[in-house]
Amino acid sequence: MLAIGEFSRLTHLSVRTLRRYHEAGLLVPAAVDRSTGYRSYDADQIPTAQVIHRLRELDVPLPDVRRIIDSSDPGNRAALVSDHLARLEAELDRTRAAVVSLRRLLDPDPVPLSVELRAVPETGVAAIEDDLEIDAVDAWFAGAMAELRAAVGTPAGPAGGVYDNALFEDGRGHVLLHLPAADPPHRGRVRPVTLPAVELAVATHVGSHDDADITYGELGSWVVANALAVAGPVRETYLVGPADDPDPAAWRTEIGWPIFRMA
Repeated sequence: MLAIGEFSRLTHLSVRTLRRYHEAGLLVPAAVDRSTGYRSYDADQIPTAQVIHRLRELDVPLPDVRRIIDSSDPGNRAALVSDHLARLEAELDRTRAAVVSLRRLLDPDPVPLSVELRAVPETGVAAIEDDLEIDAVDAWFAGAMAELRAAVGTPAGPAGGVYDNALFEDGRGHVLLHLPAADPPHRGRVRPVTLPAVELAVATHVGSHDDADITYGELGSWVVANALAVAGPVRETYLVGPADDPDPAAWRTEIGWPIFRMA
């Protein structure tokens, strides 16, 4: 049997941490002296303690650590660890994107934004639309895009979105996702829709969608300085997206800001 101090040195888990794991039922000592409360551990518990140590270094929550330790199924343990690693990788991607965005914002000599004034004619599309909370858009988008592609088959051009101003101003608004089609189908949530003609100031956002707000801000500043913004939904066109290339660096999204052209 090993005293708690010895066990601590062997596992690199502090005495305080070992006590906390005991109280949580995560790593229970092999024996506890009833009169002194001293904890003793078995040498066979060292591998378990080391696994717990590694999992906690990866920020696996204690309830998940307990499920991994308690599971007798290697496949289940591997699945639990893989799920957490996937969450860590997603968080790392978000952190990297935030760093890139911050560097771009703090750049003393930013690359000038290229803006095109474009007259977009009335267009018939296959569309799915709904009123959404802004936090729900990403999940809704994925399902709607899959349903659109299944209904349309081979589209006549890139997918696009139309986003009501209220979505950004109030956190809830109308969203319309569409694919151009010669004969838009009427199937499930998919409906034929005619998008009205519009004048747009268009800029292309390069890279992940997570920092598209920076291009939105730059385009908005350009519009204020060079054109007359009008009340109307913002349009996006997904020239290259996740379905075309898994690398976010290759993604290209056109952002169209409704305007009234001035001389």
